[in-house]
Amino acid sequence: MARTALFSWAFARHHKGTFVFRIEDTDASRDSEESYETLIDVMRWLGLDWDEGPEVGGPHGPYRQSERMDIYADVAAKLITAGKAYHCYCTAAELEHRRDAARAAGRPSGYDGQCRTLTDEDRAAFEAEGRPSVTRFRMPDRDVTFTDLVRGEITFGVENVQDYVLVRANGHPLYTLTNPTDDALMGITHVLRGEDLLSSTPRQIALYEAFAEIGVGGGFTPEFAHLPYVTGAGNKKLSKRDPESNLLGYRDQGFLPEGLLNYLALLGWSIADDRDVFSIPEMVEAFEIGRVNPNPARFDIKKCEAINGSHVRELAVNDLQGRLVPFFQKAELIADPPTAEQLHMLTTATPLVHERMTLLPEAVDMLRFLFIADKEFSIDESDRAKNLNEAGVTTVRAARQALEKLTSWDTESIQAALRDTLVEGLGLKPRLAFGPVRVAITGSRISPPLFESLELLGRDKSLARLAAALG
Repeated sequence: MARTALFSWAFARHHKGTFVFRIEDTDASRDSEESYETLIDVMRWLGLDWDEGPEVGGPHGPYRQSERMDIYADVAAKLITAGKAYHCYCTAAELEHRRDAARAAGRPSGYDGQCRTLTDEDRAAFEAEGRPSVTRFRMPDRDVTFTDLVRGEITFGVENVQDYVLVRANGHPLYTLTNPTDDALMGITHVLRGEDLLSSTPRQIALYEAFAEIGVGGGFTPEFAHLPYVTGAGNKKLSKRDPESNLLGYRDQGFLPEGLLNYLALLGWSIADDRDVFSIPEMVEAFEIGRVNPNPARFDIKKCEAINGSHVRELAVNDLQGRLVPFFQKAELIADPPTAEQLHMLTTATPLVHERMTLLPEAVDMLRFLFIADKEFSIDESDRAKNLNEAGVTTVRAARQALEKLTSWDTESIQAALRDTLVEGLGLKPRLAFGPVRVAITGSRISPPLFESLELLGRDKSLARLAAALG
């Protein structure tokens, strides 16, 4: 959904058109107010603003299909009156029997038009039996050819596009009616959607032509662009149920919306052959639908994370610090709202991890030692075993003794004292010299730069942690 929304939005913005956001919520078994709110939340988080649609309004509302049922019923009735659609009384068992016979004879197994020519008497007899009926559209007896903006000219033979259902027996309109009706009434000029809907396009084109004849909408047919599949593990097409499709899950994992959108754009399009990282305004400027690759694209989470990391590093420090706050609050390391002291610490510490992050929560792991209370501080046991063995403890003891003598607690003084004592004095290589101190101070072998970390933590806390590591 997000990749299709992104391409549609970028197409509209590139051509300075109108981006219409419509909610398809006519399936009561799947659609709920919660799913509606989630969809709005996703679009807002991604920054895909719309010109017409929910919360914004527009001249063609309402924009939720569940609020347009009377419109669909009226259009269906007009189609029947004009002879463009008809009532079909075939039962499921009858349809299946005739399909089996068609397949056995080597004929197309779609609907065979059984109810196309029913007389008034035939219909009255079925009604008297209490048979329910669906509403079927009468497809024209000719091939349908159109030019897809991604795939070029496509022709569907008449034998492969049979009459299809617009309205269920219970009066519920199907996608095959609701979307073309909305397209016509809302003046939609271009439709970008997944290639799984390609087979429905000739049906919709015939329906648009029927609309023009009966006066529904502006009398024109939109242009179509069918976007390639996105595949996941095992090269299987991603579905809405796959974890990769949970957009708010990416937000919770710490992806930036601009990083995720950048990667989604690469699933079928590129700004240049030798360039993967770009801003969304740059995408809008360069986006041409004809450059979309029609071949399936594979979702690669590692590349997605790498692209996101590039966008993290491009953020201004103040911007990054603001985006980190919710993750530190979720980890209960800072208050909601943060105190002035906590914000100052985060602002000062953020530059230390700016270049080391791929996802936002990684900053929480690297900077936790600065925010946690001493009584809650602990050392990763694996890192303790590797770094605070007998030799490591000796190194930490020497480091503490050197740092205790400092009269000025700043990065340069700390660095000079530790290098003089551990590297020059004990003859240790920097990794062996500073690794044990890092683990004692931060609780992990992965942390921001050591000397800056010691300055931020402060003299008293630093010496206390070194003493605790010796304990």
